[in-house]
Amino acid sequence: MGKPILPEMETSGSPHAPVLLDEVVAALSPVPGRRIVDGTFGAGGYSRALLSAGAEVIAIDRDPSVLPHAERLKAEFPERFTFLAGTFSNLDVLAAPFAPIDGVVLDIGVSSMQLDQAERGFSFMRDGPLDMRMSLAGESAADLVNGLEQDDLANLLFAFGEERKSRRIAQFIVAARNEAPITTTLALARIIEKAIGRKPGDAHPATRSFQALRIAVNGEFEQLVEGLFAAERLLAPGGQLAVVSFHSLEDRIVKRFFDPDKGGPAQSRHLPQTETEPRRWDEVAKAIKPGAAELARNPRARSSVLRHAVRSQVPARAVRLEGLGVPSFRGRV
Repeated sequence: MGKPILPEMETSGSPHAPVLLDEVVAALSPVPGRRIVDGTFGAGGYSRALLSAGAEVIAIDRDPSVLPHAERLKAEFPERFTFLAGTFSNLDVLAAPFAPIDGVVLDIGVSSMQLDQAERGFSFMRDGPLDMRMSLAGESAADLVNGLEQDDLANLLFAFGEERKSRRIAQFIVAARNEAPITTTLALARIIEKAIGRKPGDAHPATRSFQALRIAVNGEFEQLVEGLFAAERLLAPGGQLAVVSFHSLEDRIVKRFFDPDKGGPAQSRHLPQTETEPRRWDEVAKAIKPGAAELARNPRARSSVLRHAVRSQVPARAVRLEGLGVPSFRGRV
């Protein structure tokens, strides 16, 4: 099992503070003249810091609710800031007109801003529709909760949330929805708490299940893999990629992506070994985690991990999931 997932909580100060901000800025070297893609714009914290340091920023986000933040930065930095609506999995196509690109930053997962908006349905601490769609389009969490077969639902909660009691939770969900559809966040959270109980001091019992549903609704693992390979295609030699993740499943994918032996073709131990996979990434940094001062300011940063590396001159690979440890259920990534 992976490391514990940070429970939702209230924070003092700004609820939208970007995590590991100083470390991300240091990794990307945003001096004047450098062009950086912020692939997960959110409230614009990374973009603002990069712009303030003198860089040009091309920001991407699929969530329409971020537009006011983008408009404020555009008014403040009209010559150096551009916002593009879309997914970071497509960042190489979206940012191609701005090439060459010197840096890419990706902040993976749900933002504090989304958690704090009850109407978005991400939070088990705020009552709202069981939605969780970052793009406000497509299949919702309610669709999955009320539509999946019991075994598929259990497999989803285990694969995407590392929920060890997934089968019992799925059993309780199916029993509840047979009485009436489950349509709100608190209704689902109560069902999960009833299924597995809650010990004092533990994270909320719905934490892992809500994570799993959010990942499935938004195709987050697929987005992450596609985004990493898109950055590999987009970045100029010497360009830097910085990725902030928030749980072990994401961090495992990023770590293996930077490792040429994990992302290369599989080799049989019974056959002569071929040449090692050429390195697409140099200067691969060790995992960086927030320090005590940041954790005191922003407890939601506790599970965050930053990994970054420098793009080599070796041509980009074709997209491949093999070797990256990407979870799946029922054929879904």
